[in-house]
Amino acid sequence: MQSELFIKNMVCDRCKRSVEHIFKKLNLPRNEVRLGEVSLPRELTPQETQSLAQALIQEGFELLEDRDSRLISQIKALVINYIQQADAPESTSLSSWLSQNLNKEYSSLSKLFSQVEGRTIENFHLEQRIEKAKELLVYNELTLSEIAFQLNYSSVAHLSSQFKKITGLTPTGFKKLGSKGRKPLDKV
Repeated sequence: MQSELFIKNMVCDRCKRSVEHIFKKLNLPRNEVRLGEVSLPRELTPQETQSLAQALIQEGFELLEDRDSRLISQIKALVINYIQQADAPESTSLSSWLSQNLNKEYSSLSKLFSQVEGRTIENFHLEQRIEKAKELLVYNELTLSEIAFQLNYSSVAHLSSQFKKITGLTPTGFKKLGSKGRKPLDKV
């Protein structure tokens, strides 16, 4: 009987590798490790679950047990995927994409997210886009126009105004700071 576990703070490929390592170290079965979740070939015993929960906490993760927390974690992982890997076609809005992937009405997802997180999905999405822009600025491989295009901004001016609104700096000012202004994704 297959099952799934949901894990808070899994926001990047390095996090997936870290969780994979925890499972190997504890000799726990797993089928697949994805952002925010692990597919298992069977249910874990209570003792295995407790050991896993403790090991995850030591690495900055948390095992999610209630349904709402799991759904919030899934929303966050999907938003990050939407930005980081551009899994969704450009013509698909974030709200439609989330609804399709989670098989739920966007209005109910949005309401739950706002109640639990104290901010909207759109605000979380904007913060993630700005973090991605910061990452790309630090790499110094793309122009600001290319970054705006990659992140689906309508213009450089739009990216710059949102960047300044969120960070208090212009993209150029941030670039001068280097990586000092970046936040880990799980802190956004």
